[in-house]
Amino acid sequence: MTPDNGRDENGRIPVIFDTDIGDDIDDTWALVMLLRSPELDLQLALTDHGKADYRARIMARILEIAGRTDVPVGLGVGGHEGTGRQAAWVEDYALADYPGTVHEDGVGAMIEIIMNSPTPVTVICIGPVPNIPAALEREPRIVENARFVGMHGSLRLGYGGSETVSAEYNVRENSAACRAAFEADWDVTITPLDTCGIVTLRGDRYRRIRDSEDPLLQALMENYRAWAAVAERAPNPEERSSTLFDTVAVYLAFSEEHLMMEELPVLVTDDGYTRIDESGVTVRAATGWEDLDAYLDFLVDRLAGAR
Repeated sequence: MTPDNGRDENGRIPVIFDTDIGDDIDDTWALVMLLRSPELDLQLALTDHGKADYRARIMARILEIAGRTDVPVGLGVGGHEGTGRQAAWVEDYALADYPGTVHEDGVGAMIEIIMNSPTPVTVICIGPVPNIPAALEREPRIVENARFVGMHGSLRLGYGGSETVSAEYNVRENSAACRAAFEADWDVTITPLDTCGIVTLRGDRYRRIRDSEDPLLQALMENYRAWAAVAERAPNPEERSSTLFDTVAVYLAFSEEHLMMEELPVLVTDDGYTRIDESGVTVRAATGWEDLDAYLDFLVDRLAGAR
């Protein structure tokens, strides 16, 4: 099934990518997947959850390697200071080196893109989303021309397929922002841990990415190795991927094939849980896999540029 999204005259879905890239490595995998998805027209890469300069430098360098300096980079709310586990990869890369546009007011850029788009914009959010309430406060009308697709929550399963639900990181870090995003008057679609928390590449699938001579995939692996060198309990990047939570959010921006979808009332609690509760707001949630193997094959093909 393909979501009933607005598509432009070329059949593409305009998207804004809101990400806390540079913390967990899955955001970087998701960005590469997005850049390899012809269904999606990336109009802004926006930093989320502080560390704006560090996050923006990672995205800018990846966009440059991908030959996509037409994509503007926006600095989101939460401050510019701080680095993270992929800092070694951008140690010698300054944001001023980026040949494309850099918006100091990333939230303002997001609002302008949504308000001026002739086609509804899909906002793919894979972080704690402080940019969303900031944008809603400045221009509530963005909900009239946008939809929200996020990697958020834990409904029936927790991390790694655990039967114990979790206070998922993106929600727990800023439950008020997540609640504002869910309660806004736009369509909300999420991949909770129930589906995204079990996505890992191993064996031949993984080796196809690890051993590729494609410059973009080599950049991805450089980032993964830099991340794994300093991350606690990181997998061995020579053997398998980490959990690729955020790739499922990118996928949901243009397809629901291979997934089981439910419309559920979801209540965001102050301590970061997403409870199925009649007092909550209705969201469309990917709660299970019809065919996880088919998705993994698709993911590898897409990352490799094969389809």
